[in-house]
Amino acid sequence: MGKEILSRAASVLGWVGRSLILVILAYVTAGMVGGSIPANAGWTPPARGVRILVEDNGIHTGLVLPVRAAGIDWSRDFPPGDIADPRYAGFGWVAVGWGDRAFYVETPTWSDVHPLTVLRAAIGSARTVLHVEHVDEPPLAPGTRAILLSEEQYRRLAGYIRASRGPGGKVAGGYDVNDVFYDARGSYDAVRTCNEWTGRALRAAGVRIGIWTPFPIDVMAWF
Repeated sequence: MGKEILSRAASVLGWVGRSLILVILAYVTAGMVGGSIPANAGWTPPARGVRILVEDNGIHTGLVLPVRAAGIDWSRDFPPGDIADPRYAGFGWVAVGWGDRAFYVETPTWSDVHPLTVLRAAIGSARTVLHVEHVDEPPLAPGTRAILLSEEQYRRLAGYIRASRGPGGKVAGGYDVNDVFYDARGSYDAVRTCNEWTGRALRAAGVRIGIWTPFPIDVMAWF
């Protein structure tokens, strides 16, 4: 009897394991397909406009924006007094990303990622944040791409970012003295990831990018 129970338990666990692997493979495949089908397929960079950057730290993608351009002044949205050292607000750029509060705040690098945090975020969370970092213009590197937008496209991008801001204001200090987390709108899950937020922002601006961008590569491969 005991052997029969153990055999059944092993069979169930094996089925669960195989099913989980299939779900993960299906998710990754869907992400690669969604990331390769273009939205705004006819977009081309303008001859003149606002230069922005898209960055990737291996987990999160985000947008790096000039503090003042095309009538947009981010110093009003993200004032110097919100960061630990307001002197860094003198830099000319802000880096903005969106994501699950627990996952974003607790995982600045891959070494900080814990399976339970990832699982909770993937299942779904209504507690989301904007991460804003005051920076000097980052150099173009393997994890950074430059994009040129028209002023109208940039204003649409800014409108999307502002619409992502929640009513709660500052919710946590950042990783260092020059960044901060703000309350955000929207729910995070395996479909609406931080990288999909970046993709949605760029799609809202009219930029050519994948129709669904859950992974960093889905964003960065377009630029």
